[in-house]
Amino acid sequence: MEDTATKAPAETGTAAAAETQAKAPTAGEEIMAPFESLRREVNRLFEDFRPAGWRLPFGRPSTFELTWPRLESWQVAPVMDLVEKPDAYEITAELPGLDEKDVSIRLSNGNLTIKGEKNEEKEEREKEYYISERRYGSFQRVFRVPEGVDADAIDATLNKGVLTVRLPKSPAAKQSEKQISVKAG
Repeated sequence: MEDTATKAPAETGTAAAAETQAKAPTAGEEIMAPFESLRREVNRLFEDFRPAGWRLPFGRPSTFELTWPRLESWQVAPVMDLVEKPDAYEITAELPGLDEKDVSIRLSNGNLTIKGEKNEEKEEREKEYYISERRYGSFQRVFRVPEGVDADAIDATLNKGVLTVRLPKSPAAKQSEKQISVKAG
């Protein structure tokens, strides 16, 4: 009896022929395949996230370069918001971990200077371990005080890590404001 099924002719020199002629993986290769994939992925992660300028001697070249921030570009002072309200200007700043004694506010030559310093040391000794931590830092921000501020009535409060400095407007400054109407041209 003659077999009616036909086989597709094998083409030599093409990608299809290479796929059909690829050898089946051995038992050892099948077991190691997931681990090889994991190893390649971990190597890629380490190569991609290295400090700029440091290269692995036999690593693959990477187009992705992670640039580490330099000390000068790090933010040293906390962000402060300055808002003008109808009767006063308000400066607010988040200063977590600081107490009233750690903050200094000074008015001099039309400038308002806000300074703060944090010094924290923690030491814990137990039978099995010893922990010693130090955190410290300081900041200073200077604001030009707008004209028309009553310098004698400036006050500041620090409540739950939020500093609020209130610079009330003088009565003359409040009266000198004028609403100007806009007309169609």
